[in-house]
Amino acid sequence: MTPTLQLFLVVSATLFCIGLLAALSRRHAIFILIGIELMLAAANLNFIAFWRFGPHPQPPTGVMIAIFSIAIAAAEAVVGLAMVIAVYRHFRTTDVDQLGQLKG
Repeated sequence: MTPTLQLFLVVSATLFCIGLLAALSRRHAIFILIGIELMLAAANLNFIAFWRFGPHPQPPTGVMIAIFSIAIAAAEAVVGLAMVIAVYRHFRTTDVDQLGQLKG
């Protein structure tokens, strides 16, 4: 079976839906961050798939965008985990429903 663009798009849509479900249905901050990372991985897969199956004399634009997106995702994960650690130190929980008490 040769991989086609449609196969990559179906896998990407599945990853995105799983990430969206994880981000919207969980109360634990770490699982929300994991869901966001899954959605970014799905977007990267789309960039690579459209680059791979596009017209052939082309620069590796999709790869460059995917690498940039991975760097942004790493920075987002660092900032998100730092915020989760700060909230955990203050409230001793990572339940996002209790973050309404942070209103200042």
